Amino acid sequence: MKQALTIAGSDSGSGAGLQADLKTFHAHGVYGLSVVTAVTAQNTVEISTSEELSADVVSAQLVSVFGDFTVAAVKTGMLASGVIVDVVASAIVEYGVDRLVVDPVLLSKSGYTMLGDDARGALVEKLLPLAHLVTPNLHEAEQLSGIEIRGTEDVKVAAERIHGFGCRNVLIKGGHAEFDRATDIMFDGKTVHEFRGEFIDTRHTHGIGCTFSAAITARLALGEPLIEAIDHAKRFVTKALKSPLEIGRGQGPVNSLNIQPPRDD
Repeated sequence: MKQALTIAGSDSGSGAGLQADLKTFHAHGVYGLSVVTAVTAQNTVEISTSEELSADVVSAQLVSVFGDFTVAAVKTGMLASGVIVDVVASAIVEYGVDRLVVDPVLLSKSGYTMLGDDARGALVEKLLPLAHLVTPNLHEAEQLSGIEIRGTEDVKVAAERIHGFGCRNVLIKGGHAEFDRATDIMFDGKTVHEFRGEFIDTRHTHGIGCTFSAAITARLALGEPLIEAIDHAKRFVTKALKSPLEIGRGQGPVNSLNIQPPRDD
């Protein structure tokens, strides 16, 4: 069984963060490993507080995982601080990780800061250049690129600018867009690729970004080329959105349970 690692924060409501990642890995038949960076008190309504783990504890988890398992792909989510970004980047280099998906989690849907402004420099300078794929949503793409996004052409310019930080591929997720809804745009340094999908009108979208990036990571762990992995992951997320769990009083979690991953016949 292929093994994939998520390096992320814990969500006590299990809708986002490493819990969403592990469920998504499992749905794809991939064994999920986890390194916890922070613990959040979180449900479908809000994040009330969080506490980051020490750099030493994060480092020890990384040593334990890479010292025993054959990690086929890695994704990062909430990294909390610049010190943790440094520790993670060092481990990615030390252990020769090639399939790294960086989901640059900066802010929650409820407005909670997941990565401080002082840590974004470390993310851009140390982790993004190691990434096989970076998966910002529109808000994160604006923050990283410094470009105000109001249309598809802005998305493409932002993707090119983020690609300039040294990552191999950039996928800007369009789920929050009022234009070209459900269209994600990827730039690989030469070509712009568009992934169009069906827009699902539902409020149960908690953890959608985590689930999408985790699905891509799982498909990469299974050996799929990036374009195919993104296509399969997008179709998986669409199916999950069509079958909401409808639990909690707020934005319910994306349903990655009992969803069969798409296959090409």
